[in-house]
Amino acid sequence: MGSLSFNTFSHLDPQNFSEESKMVVDFITEYYKNVDKYPVQSQVDPGYLMHNFPATAPYYPESLETILKDVSDCIIPGLTHWQSPNFFGFFQANASTAGFLGEMLCTGLNVVGFNWIASSAATELESIVMDWIGKMLKLPLSFLFSGGGGGVLHGSTCEAIICCLAAARDKVLKNISHEQITKLVVYGTDQTHATLQKASKLVCIPTSNFRSLPTSFSNDFALSADELRSAMEEDVEAGLIPLFLCATVGTTASGAVDPLHALGHVAKDFQVWVHVDAAYAGSACICPEFRHYLNGVELADSISMNPHKWFLTNMDCCCLWIKEPKQFVESLSTSPEILKNNPSESKKVIDYKDWQISLSRRFRAIKLWVVIRRHGVDNLMFHIRSDVNMAKRFEAHVAQDPRFEVVVPRRFALVCFRLRPKQEEDGTELNSRLLMAVNGSGRAFMTHAVVGRIYIIRCAIGSTMTETRHVDSLWMLIQEKAQLLVHVEKKDTQPEIHEVTAAVHAEDDTPEEQIIIYHEENA
Repeated sequence: MGSLSFNTFSHLDPQNFSEESKMVVDFITEYYKNVDKYPVQSQVDPGYLMHNFPATAPYYPESLETILKDVSDCIIPGLTHWQSPNFFGFFQANASTAGFLGEMLCTGLNVVGFNWIASSAATELESIVMDWIGKMLKLPLSFLFSGGGGGVLHGSTCEAIICCLAAARDKVLKNISHEQITKLVVYGTDQTHATLQKASKLVCIPTSNFRSLPTSFSNDFALSADELRSAMEEDVEAGLIPLFLCATVGTTASGAVDPLHALGHVAKDFQVWVHVDAAYAGSACICPEFRHYLNGVELADSISMNPHKWFLTNMDCCCLWIKEPKQFVESLSTSPEILKNNPSESKKVIDYKDWQISLSRRFRAIKLWVVIRRHGVDNLMFHIRSDVNMAKRFEAHVAQDPRFEVVVPRRFALVCFRLRPKQEEDGTELNSRLLMAVNGSGRAFMTHAVVGRIYIIRCAIGSTMTETRHVDSLWMLIQEKAQLLVHVEKKDTQPEIHEVTAAVHAEDDTPEEQIIIYHEENA
């Protein structure tokens, strides 16, 4: 219950701000120290929070101590802990000290830089940072401000794709008529993120004109250029107009990579806008050994990647580069009298309100700027490579156990595997039960996908605090749960549960030594 107020409450007193901010920082510090002790997936029942909080807002102010106690007692138990080192689900949401500090600056300065005069530094820093990362990725000069293109920071890939689709739509309709919108066609694959279909709906592309082209094991679930050409030719013959292609570098389900060069040439023949969705794997392409996955990006019109996934940048942050900013401005700009000013009228400055959906925008650039400066390119590459090496280690564990199989090739830090079913079964129920057993233990969290009609378990490695020992512990947990599901006929090839348990609980061995002992005993 709050205390009586006589309007002495200070909304932004510097001294009080410093003291209470330190309390919150200390609270978060303790959370990170203990995050691996919480069940990774929330264990609460639906509606649990309504029973913990009152039905009406407090009339008088409450102390921060009281609020933080409620966070500890009520909120944290209802969280799935994305920053846990045992979180291997979806794709990671990276956090780092630098990312947190950058977010503090973004929130603390609290500027709303929708145009240049609203905060000149916010606009100009964003342009600088976008060129920095573009150069780290070795993007063609045509995507950079220094080469006539440019970049903008959005909150998510969904927003980025909506803006690109709107620009592509308006570019085409300007040359025909707006009544022809029902003829525009958007292309993706059965592996493309669902955000493309959502974006298509939001820009009024008929649902019947959305093409989800099939992929298969034969091409590692990448889009075939021949398949794309055939689809576009059929649509043209039917009187439709190919508009937009979304190619992906690192699909959500399996980490597949579409062949940008081949697809780009097909799209060029039909004058189709090509967007490259590199939300997940784009970060890896700052490393020379992964840059080849972006070969062909020079044929694209736009490309996006999410630093909040794998670039040690706290949510939210999505980088989008476009070759022709003019197309964005023509499609997304508004110019009400209240926003008119001399710098904007001169066309010598960038008004980022015309590069996004909303008017207001956060100072995300300062967060990304701090992350890059505090880590440097060298440490960012080390972070990526470390996660990939841990994924290779997990992949090796899977390969060494004949009960399991890696279903699709690993390219980055995502391993897609399953427990082999009996010949007469498809494995869906078996692997679904295995996943539920692992997640239900609270000791780790993974997610699933279906590729080529096969149910797979996804192990996405990339949480900031994940170490080799966590990957090894995950594998032992999987084997422990699998042993309870599968009848073992031969002890010499498939271990008994007491052997696994003995390895897991060996007090004198490190997790790495436990894995080695386990493989030696069951070779």
